[in-house]
Amino acid sequence: MASHLHLFLTSLLVLLFISPSTSLTCSSQTFSANTKFTNCTDLPFLKSFLHWTFDTTKHTLSIAFIASPASPDGWIAWGINPHAPTMLGTQSLIAFKNAKGSVIVKTYNLTSYKSITESKLLYNVLDSKAESSSAGVMRIFATLELPENTTTVNQVWQVGPAVKDGMPVMHKLEADNLKSKTTLDLATSEGNKNNNGTASTSNSSSGQSGKETGGSSRMLKSETSVFAFLFFLGVVLLQL
Repeated sequence: MASHLHLFLTSLLVLLFISPSTSLTCSSQTFSANTKFTNCTDLPFLKSFLHWTFDTTKHTLSIAFIASPASPDGWIAWGINPHAPTMLGTQSLIAFKNAKGSVIVKTYNLTSYKSITESKLLYNVLDSKAESSSAGVMRIFATLELPENTTTVNQVWQVGPAVKDGMPVMHKLEADNLKSKTTLDLATSEGNKNNNGTASTSNSSSGQSGKETGGSSRMLKSETSVFAFLFFLGVVLLQL
């Protein structure tokens, strides 16, 4: 009996390590208050994720950007560059903890590599907020009004190590930090039109139900199948 149980536990650990983990994909992420997004994207750098819905009638882009700061007292940022997928010129939303420990989000028009100044964006920000989890992951929620006939946006995202005197401190200049930019195609359900790296995307033509974000259920089905197999294997082994 003990050897069978040991075999079962060993199999469980092996399968957990070799099987895809939905905790590392946007399709497994949930939101409070029944928040819904039509699409989600596993961004290719900085272990970040984007959930988004584009309203073609109102020309609004609603997003949830999820990432972990470079350190517990750091910051995360997501923005749109109207000219090119580069940092300079990006209309950015940056989230960090204020002096009271509350997570806030502010807007910045990034015009310099050396310093930034809080300012209004070229896009009308209809609403924005930020939150953090006990694990230190931060989320930026926002709805931006885009120009008519917009079909793609240059998105830039980043994570930083610290905030000094209420201002985000410069991020690292490592490869992933410098590559964290892609073109998001709003005209297709995939949203995947990248200049740097490849972001896996998920979408749901019928929207979402409950608290799950829209997205392919293949990963979730795969995980369900794995654990169904493990359950069956455990039952068989315990009968021996």
